[in-house]
Amino acid sequence: MLLILAALWAMLATLALSAPLSSSPLPPSQDPWYTAPLGFETAPPGAVLRLRCAPGNITTIFTSNSAAYSVLYRTTDSRYQPSWAVTTLLIPKQTNGSALLSYQIPYSSVDIDAVPSFALYNPAFTGTPPIYSDIQSALSLGWYVNIPDFETHTASFGVGITEGHATLDSVRAVLNAGFDLAADARYALWGYSGGSIASEWAAELQAQSAPELSFAGAAIGGTVPNVTTILTGAPGQWWAGLLPEALLGFTIEYPAARDYLLSQLKLTGPYNRTGFLVAENFGVEQAFAVYATQPLFEYFVNGYESLLAPVLQDIYKNNGYMGYHGIPQMPLYFYKATHDEIASIEAVDELVSRYCDVGGNVLYERDSIGGHLAEEINGDASAFRFLQSVLGGTYNHTGCTVRDVALNITDSPL
Repeated sequence: MLLILAALWAMLATLALSAPLSSSPLPPSQDPWYTAPLGFETAPPGAVLRLRCAPGNITTIFTSNSAAYSVLYRTTDSRYQPSWAVTTLLIPKQTNGSALLSYQIPYSSVDIDAVPSFALYNPAFTGTPPIYSDIQSALSLGWYVNIPDFETHTASFGVGITEGHATLDSVRAVLNAGFDLAADARYALWGYSGGSIASEWAAELQAQSAPELSFAGAAIGGTVPNVTTILTGAPGQWWAGLLPEALLGFTIEYPAARDYLLSQLKLTGPYNRTGFLVAENFGVEQAFAVYATQPLFEYFVNGYESLLAPVLQDIYKNNGYMGYHGIPQMPLYFYKATHDEIASIEAVDELVSRYCDVGGNVLYERDSIGGHLAEEINGDASAFRFLQSVLGGTYNHTGCTVRDVALNITDSPL
């Protein structure tokens, strides 16, 4: 039955490809293409629901020698209910279809218009190092590049199960749609910071949620193994904006938790509900700018105690702690700055140790130079080399290796 449904959805998606396109992309909040068709719930996870050539100039931003598609696909949320998301697929014209990179770009926002499928058209976004160069490098090697909106249509930032499912199902959707990928094509995951959440959870959930997928590897950087560190560490920091984005993201799929969160926000004073909820319309850089150094617990009637209620703790436990939902079955490359200020190096050490203790294939590099933002650049080349080896079939590392490195590519103080 599932095969019949998958075939039906693939046929409908093919028909949708001929639909007229806008000459320029619309924000997802204004584009009806981003909504799921009636009856999508009956389609299997990873089924293609809609397919179109990506509108606008996305191929000229990256390379004119590529094609770009938007794929709307069926996935599953953190409550294991049917959901949907969109992914962007870039295909180089010079390719043998032997490699697919699923690149989870960090966007860390509950604004539905901040998704990569729309943000990729923004020169300010694509100019942020090293996103643009990573994509260009992958395409130049003949790799297909899959870039999912892994927070799904609900913008569930930080909800690990949702993000993991959406990442796995984006790869399923690309494989289901064909696009001339070789039958034995290798595919791998890559994500830094917010993208590490989606990538690591996908690696954890793969065995139970997508057992037919066999990833060649996963490169995971700036890892945030325990999202509650955002809650406790953000106030007063340059990255304080992650706290309102995370709390709004955690609760969007849980109405009772959202109602509780709203009830705990002050109605008056300099730090009030209105000021907190404007985060719903911010991309992550706007959130950083607006909330930087703010005493964020002042927004709540009971301060930090407001965030300890069981209705919120249950979400943290189910969706915020890596290493408890499965054992990744693919080679893993972790990279992390030892002075990362957003999530401690000790938390990643513990996560890696957990996987090593059960026989995981792990290479972990701890960089003594820079902080969270710097490591995205400092560790980028090493991550890319790992991906080249796993996608090229030459990776021969086994067992568990943890080593300290000193990579200094950028002069960023953060």
